[in-house]
Amino acid sequence: MDNQLLDAFKQHLTAQDMAELTINGYLTDIGLCARWFEQTNNEPFRPEAVTPTDLREYRQYLLINERRKASTVNRRFAALTAFMGWAVQQGLISQDPTQDVRHVPQVSPGPKYLDKKQQYALQRAIEKDVQLSRLRFPRRWVARQRDASLVIFLLHTGLRLQEALDLRLNDVQLSDRKGQVIVQQGKGGKQRSIPLNADARKALQDWLAARPKESGEYIWVPVETEPNGALSSRSVQRAILRLGQEAGLENLTPHMLRHSFAKNLVDSGTGLEKVAALLGHASLNTTRIYITPNLSDLEKAVDGLAERSGGRR
Repeated sequence: MDNQLLDAFKQHLTAQDMAELTINGYLTDIGLCARWFEQTNNEPFRPEAVTPTDLREYRQYLLINERRKASTVNRRFAALTAFMGWAVQQGLISQDPTQDVRHVPQVSPGPKYLDKKQQYALQRAIEKDVQLSRLRFPRRWVARQRDASLVIFLLHTGLRLQEALDLRLNDVQLSDRKGQVIVQQGKGGKQRSIPLNADARKALQDWLAARPKESGEYIWVPVETEPNGALSSRSVQRAILRLGQEAGLENLTPHMLRHSFAKNLVDSGTGLEKVAALLGHASLNTTRIYITPNLSDLEKAVDGLAERSGGRR
């Protein structure tokens, strides 16, 4: 595939203020399709060479040969749709071949979130990690405190990871009984204020008490190296994965913490319009996923049915 073409598309996505993780995912998915296309047709992958028939065959290849889930296939086609739409805008092709290819129908599984038991396990693992780090790692415990505070902060604010990392000291208002943070540049460039509950306030206060002085204007900063701006998202993802494993939670991600925050609100009876405002959703349709049962909900439902009918045989 033409790397210059891919670089130009990457610049287009970056200009759209798309998250780096999403951009990299799009480029990977396009690269996978390009490799299949070139191996199948024995010609270079170019927008003008791709036909609807190619894409229908690629969809079948993913479903039948690679046994991919519908969500994976649809995600790859979302990347191709964005790419081909951009190619039309650039005058590289006159028609978008993805428009004639249907996505794979699927039942939405609902978002992945932590239930109350898992949240308790995570909280305990975090507290234990900080306690042990003070004893064993006198030079590194500050970093462990930062990681612990940030995980709890994300769980109790529902902020996107980059929104949290972009926070500066003057974006926070804290007192013993109240607090809020102002997200200056949320998704779509929108600003919003998030009130802080007692857990979020304590997490933030614990970190600010340990945070090295003269560390710049960002709240969450590196401490084991010379501070240079905000903490990297990769460092946070590694910390969340580590703390999740210590709590017996595999593949814990920042977005699962966001989903857990939203699910807690919905389960407590908070209206969707308030949940949407806290999460920074532009549409209530996006927020409705939190009333969609996920696999864990369905498992609990059938387990409950078995328990209720167990004595009636």
